[in-house]
Amino acid sequence: MTATATTTAAQGGAGPRPAPERRPHSSGRRRAWARRAPLLPALVFLVAVTQLPFVATLVISLFDWNSLKPDKRHFTGLSNYASVFTDAALRESVVTTVVLTASVVVASVVLGLLFALLLDRAFFGRGLVRTLLITPFLLVPVSAALLWKHALYNPEYGLFNGALTWFGDLFGVENVAQPEWTSDMPLIAIEAALVWQWTPFMMLILLAGLQSRPAEIMEAARLDGAGPWQTFRHLTLPHLRRYLELGILLGSVYIVQNFDAVFTITSGGLGTANLPYTVYETFYRAHEYGLASAAGVVVVIGTIIIAVFALRVVSSLFREEASRA
Repeated sequence: MTATATTTAAQGGAGPRPAPERRPHSSGRRRAWARRAPLLPALVFLVAVTQLPFVATLVISLFDWNSLKPDKRHFTGLSNYASVFTDAALRESVVTTVVLTASVVVASVVLGLLFALLLDRAFFGRGLVRTLLITPFLLVPVSAALLWKHALYNPEYGLFNGALTWFGDLFGVENVAQPEWTSDMPLIAIEAALVWQWTPFMMLILLAGLQSRPAEIMEAARLDGAGPWQTFRHLTLPHLRRYLELGILLGSVYIVQNFDAVFTITSGGLGTANLPYTVYETFYRAHEYGLASAAGVVVVIGTIIIAVFALRVVSSLFREEASRA
């Protein structure tokens, strides 16, 4: 037998190698859909509740639409958005929104940091104190605003004026001034109520940051003779930077949309109307659907921009915790 025949016979005896079996694409797709199927109702609900109304609002914002004159509705393009930024009342409400949000967030972060530093120490009754400090954040926003308006700010039976009268009697001062808190300082009155409600939120975030500090580094700093201020400045604050950013961004997202306190305490009067309240006034009082929708879209876009930064901070926090673990 020749070499060629032998080679051919050997090849023929061995035969071609069988191709590896491949799972059909249909079964893989079925498994993928089986994993995703439980999430589909939630996805459909989310789209129906959030995205479709936003798209409808976006379409309405392109029309000059007054509900009292439905026959005169017509397409105007971006003119409503131009009115949002040129109308004096709307522009003033934008400024009020920025001032209200910035002041409340800064004051809440500072107070929240102080309370977090307090609760980071061990003392008798710390659990009770923590519960009491968290309570304002658990209240319904309208209930909190009503509490401040009637129980604290009321000039006749409110706690603040009652305390002023008591101090006046204690020190022998007659005819102590009884200020009209919501009339004399309306914006400060709203800011105080919101700071009281949002300080616990900041406190919880910063307390979580304080309790995640590496214990060995803090102990090494104490052994090296670092004082409380040096430890706070060079170790605690740098560690809390991400948590401070997260608190500021999330607080801004919520407070920029605040409507309850403005509506309940001052009804938007005396220069306290922020952009959400102005949207309400434009829609329900002036019946200008197109202009109110344009203002609402501006609020949503501003909130989305802030939320994007907040999500980036959250993701960076998760990455840091994962790398540390």
